[in-house]
Order: sequence, then structure tokens, then C-alpha cells
Amino acid sequence: MSESLFEQASQRLADAIAHVDVSEDAIERLKSPKASLQVSIPVRMDDGTLKVFQGYRVRYNDLRGPTKGGIRFHPNVNMDEVTSLAFWMTFKCAAVNLPFGGAKGGVAVDPKQLSKFELERLSRGYINAIADFMGADVDIPAPDVQTNQTIMGWMVDEYNNIQRRLCPAAITGKPIAMGGSLGRETATGLGAFFAIETLMPLLGMHREQTTVAVQGFGNVGSAIADLLSKAGYRVVAVSDSKGGIYAPQGLDVPSIIQYKNSTRTFQAVYCQDTLCNIVDHQRITNEELLKLDVDFLIPAALENQITESNADDIRAKYIFEIANGPVTPAADAILEKRGIVVVPDILVNAGGVTVSYFEWVQNRSGLYWTLEEVNDRLKHSMIAETLSIWKIADRKQTSMRTAAYIHALTRLSEAIEAKGTRAYFIQ
Repeated sequence: MSESLFEQASQRLADAIAHVDVSEDAIERLKSPKASLQVSIPVRMDDGTLKVFQGYRVRYNDLRGPTKGGIRFHPNVNMDEVTSLAFWMTFKCAAVNLPFGGAKGGVAVDPKQLSKFELERLSRGYINAIADFMGADVDIPAPDVQTNQTIMGWMVDEYNNIQRRLCPAAITGKPIAMGGSLGRETATGLGAFFAIETLMPLLGMHREQTTVAVQGFGNVGSAIADLLSKAGYRVVAVSDSKGGIYAPQGLDVPSIIQYKNSTRTFQAVYCQDTLCNIVDHQRITNEELLKLDVDFLIPAALENQITESNADDIRAKYIFEIANGPVTPAADAILEKRGIVVVPDILVNAGGVTVSYFEWVQNRSGLYWTLEEVNDRLKHSMIAETLSIWKIADRKQTSMRTAAYIHALTRLSEAIEAKGTRAYFIQ
């Protein structure tokens, strides 16, 4: 029988425990989620029929503060996936020193099959179902896969209606007009960019000589590809759910984004003003993109993309995980043996939750920051935590992933031990 996603996620904790002196209480508290909720969401469809969708929300651990985590709309959402994502969020928040625990939520649905009216009814129905399970001091949702600021706007409006008052801090990733933070939409990509830039001199690499492939060209994947391209990195391949495009000479990422936004078509193009021409390129699959001979491979799609079955075919020198859990533990072992460095998701994609924290703070204080202030705070946080994790990996001679979990586990253990452990009570 194959391992569940949560069993795979839990192995990360076991790897870190071997390097940290933590109490049995801490280990026990982190083995399982604090609370899990499964709900049925009835939605009246545009043709008059009624469909019932399955929704989930998991609050994994709140020892460092209210839980925080996104809501995804995807056909494969289930309790195992949501629990794993909530586990990762717990460690991600601790790794970048946010006063949050980890949570995650989702609905098993293909949102592309819904009209905008049906999508709004589903979004509001989900919040109606979990309203007693969330709140600004309890659990704060945010966008994730195939959800966005519009959906968060519907959700916070529904929560406001239920509570009979305005509660902007209850949900982050909202439209600016509803209390959202400047910089939130680009935060995950920008945070990843800051992490990569921090590591470049430590890796002895230079932008203009660095080739990059990005799997996943959604909001986050397109953002990191754009940032790297504009900074001088040579982005040679990108892909979406239908496949990828590859050009060894490099792609004009801003033109690809412009063309996709205007035509809904994914093509290798070069644009001048509104005139776009298709340039020389190869069509490749997502699987082929993962196997390209590049310096940096950036998985920015879904979990379990690099597994035991294809890890031997990876030729990138470094992997930066923007997706959650794109590399399985079995693949990790193979990659490490081959000398391929994996910079983990709980660091690389922490920009989104960091700026969500900034939004939560702004909502609660009523004081709002400029885009420059938000980005400066994000940059400071990502640089500091990236350097800390790099130093732990060097000092303890571990992988970057294990170092990130050591960093997070140390902070989580401190929160647990502050309440008293076995050692305190048997003195």
C-alpha cells in the first residue's frame, strides 16, 4: 500500500527530530492535527439542479497563535491532502517566525466547470459551513490553488453577514477595497525571489549564467518566472496544466504573460506593444520539463511532482519548491545522494503567508502600509530566515529541508515547553 500524503509529510518531522533536543510532549503534540472538519455544501446550480460539494478545513496546531492557511478549489481535494498542507503550514509559519499556527482548507471541485454565479454560491456556502470553526483570533483563511482575491472577497463578505459586523482580519488575500494588503497577490513569487537572490552568492552563481525552468504558470509560477527573467536569469522553460514551452536561448516571459492574459493562450511569443509574434521553441510535457538540464528547477504546481520514479532523471542542480510538497521523501533521498540541492517549500513559498500576516496586522490596527513598506518588510524577513536556515544546514551538515524543519521545530518546541512539559511536572 502506498503512503498517504500525510505520512510522507510526517517523515519531515522525524528527520528533524534527530537533530534537535525536544521534549516528548512536543513530539506528541505535533503528531496529529488539533481539529478537523468535513462539511457538505449544497449549491443551487444555474440550471436549477442541486449539487452537494465536499469541503474540508484542518487546524493543525495553534501553539504559536491562531492558525493560518489557504483554501483551494480542486477536484482532488480530500482530508489527507488538507491535513498534510496544514502540517506544512504549521512548520512554514514557525520557520519564518510568524505568530501563527498552521491550517488549510479546500473544496473538491473543478472551478472551471462552474459559472461565476455558481462559484460565488459555492464560496459563500463554504464559509457558511465553517464559520464557527474560523475567525481572526482562531483560524484565518487565505487564497490557494484556483482561488483568488475575488473569491476571498465573497468569503469575507459572507462571514461579515454571519457575524453581523465587519471582520476584515478574518480572511486575508482580499481585494484592496475590502481591506486587502498591497503586495499580497505577488507575495509568494516575490518571497521566493528574495530567497533565491539571498542564496546566489552563497552558491557561487551569477544571474546571467543561470538557466531556469518553472513548472506551473499560474499566479505564483508566472510571477517568479517574470521576476527572474527581468533580473537577468535565463528562463528557458515554463509550463501550465496542458504542457510546456522550451527555448534554450531563453523565453520572453513578460510577453508570454501579456499574450496569455489577452488571449487565454499559452505560447512562446515576443511582443512589442500589442503586436505579438510566435518565436522558435519546442513544445514539451510537464514531465519533460522536470527533466531538463538547467541550473534551477522551480516546481510551482501541485504536490508529488518529483517522486521515486523520476528522481533519477532530474538534471537540475538546484530545486526551489514554490509548490507545497512537490518532492516526495523517497525522491529527496535520491536527489540528496546525487548532489542535487532542494530548497524547501516551507521557506521558498513563505512569502504569501508572510504578507497575509502583514494584512492581518493592518486590518487589526486600522493602519495600512505602502507597497514599498510591505515589500521591504517581506525582503527583510525572507533574507533573515534564508540565511538562518543556510547556517543551520552548514553547521549540522544536513539538507536545506532538514535545516528548515530544525529551525521551525526549535520555535514550536519553545512554545510547547513554555506551558510545561514532563520534565517540569516531575521535578
